[in-house]
Amino acid sequence: MARTAVPGRLGQEGAGTGLRWRVATLVERRAENATASTLVLDVAGWPGHLAGQHVDVRLTAEDGYSAQRSYSLASAPGGQYVEITVQRVADGEVSPYLVDQLAVGDPVELRGPVGGWFVWQPGGTRPVLLIGGGSGVVPLMAMIRARRETADSTPFRLLHSVRSPAEGYYAAELTSGDPGLATDFLYTRTSPDGWPRRPGRIRQEDITAFAWPPQTEPMCYVCGPTGFVETTANLLVDLGHDPDRIRTERFGPSGG
Repeated sequence: MARTAVPGRLGQEGAGTGLRWRVATLVERRAENATASTLVLDVAGWPGHLAGQHVDVRLTAEDGYSAQRSYSLASAPGGQYVEITVQRVADGEVSPYLVDQLAVGDPVELRGPVGGWFVWQPGGTRPVLLIGGGSGVVPLMAMIRARRETADSTPFRLLHSVRSPAEGYYAAELTSGDPGLATDFLYTRTSPDGWPRRPGRIRQEDITAFAWPPQTEPMCYVCGPTGFVETTANLLVDLGHDPDRIRTERFGPSGG
């Protein structure tokens, strides 16, 4: 969105309601890969959130035109700031502005948190299997961070599917050797030299080799593009996982 958001119009609609637009100020930007960045936001009056929830972001131009998109929260609950990770969509209206133009100190509107089903909270008894396709890893990262920051002992496994190593997310964190977190990567287009798996989409044998067996009754969280999520959820069911323990979050084209 090339037009500039107007601070004087921000955060006014819905005042006094539980889910209202709030003013968020960019305090830091971290590049995740060539097309995605994590935005660290200071949100006035933020009510807190659960790992797995998302927010709506709205940009308003000087002529009153506005556009909004939904983005998953990447930060663990309870932190000083709110983090979202945004992937630039070619010819998009909102994501290019957030990734390339929003500067530290600039305001943006944010509404949330939204969602209550695709969430994870510490203190559970079941192991957790996370499967993310591309930027679908964002809400799963919030769960990983929530587990780490609360010193929860629930064992986690993350299977992250990306097109190539250069298009990964949170590389330093996911390869840091976090105790209790096992991580594996699937590459669909290009894999690193010597990688044991040929590039390709997720298959049943990928899940069998990495995931807990259905008998251990893990909670499964799957997030990514619609096709990826539907395929993965079906594979899990075919392997014997209880559909009631499979939670999915999907996204598709939205204009960016």
